[in-house]
Amino acid sequence: MRPIWGGSISFGLVNIPVKLYLAAKSERIGFRMLHREDQAPVQFRRFCSAEEREIPYEEIARGFEYEKGRYLLIEDEDFDRIERAAARTVDIQQFVDRDEINPTFFETPYFLEPARGAERAYALLRDALRRANKVGIARVVLKEREYLAAVHVVGSALMMSTLRYAADLREPSGLNIPAEGAELPDKQLDLALMLVEQLAAPFEPEAFRDTYNEQVSAMIQQKLAGVPPPERAEAPGAPAQVVDLVEVLQRSINQAKQRAGARSEQQETGERRAPAQAVARTARRRRK
Repeated sequence: MRPIWGGSISFGLVNIPVKLYLAAKSERIGFRMLHREDQAPVQFRRFCSAEEREIPYEEIARGFEYEKGRYLLIEDEDFDRIERAAARTVDIQQFVDRDEINPTFFETPYFLEPARGAERAYALLRDALRRANKVGIARVVLKEREYLAAVHVVGSALMMSTLRYAADLREPSGLNIPAEGAELPDKQLDLALMLVEQLAAPFEPEAFRDTYNEQVSAMIQQKLAGVPPPERAEAPGAPAQVVDLVEVLQRSINQAKQRAGARSEQQETGERRAPAQAVARTARRRRK
């Protein structure tokens, strides 16, 4: 990985030099836009609407439309004046309990790596956050914009996740959402709780794959190989309105039990096969 930013974590009078790395990557398959007639890639050119000509990148400026059709030019130096106070600093303003941050606030995750000689201070902040079960709320400037960020512990690393501002989030007001405390039949609630417990499991992110991306990749390979596409399955119709919630919940519980039993059998089969395969490998080695 290559660092995208270098600066320091600041809290109180403590400064910890760090490097910033993207903690997420995109594995999505990319496509080019083509002219259908000759399959030539489509180019997007920088075109001046006033002079009706293509212009070089050097002639392009950034502008703010303060009135209809009237613009104020904004130069890089203008941003430099804003950034100077917080430039290259993850400035921790306060520490909060982890559970206080609603997941809807989280945006992009980054790894924080200590610079040479800053390992001890880095470890001190990491271990203090872990023991206190706290998250640092910081301000940081990235790519000409000031972000709110959370500095938190993941494994043995400190991570910084940019956060949305409260003003950027919408409230569900106006949506048809049932009020809390609504009267629900005890039997329905008990069955719903049973279903939740039946489907409860430790979160293992490795078990979830981007199956759509895999299917797109397989489709491309089949098309390259000249394999005709399979017949398109009919799209499922709109689900019927639920009439008997108790019946649906009970069927869901039974289905979850069957799936859990099948998974258990697969695990047991795998555990039995492993010793047998090991014995077979040992026997083959001895014969050699």
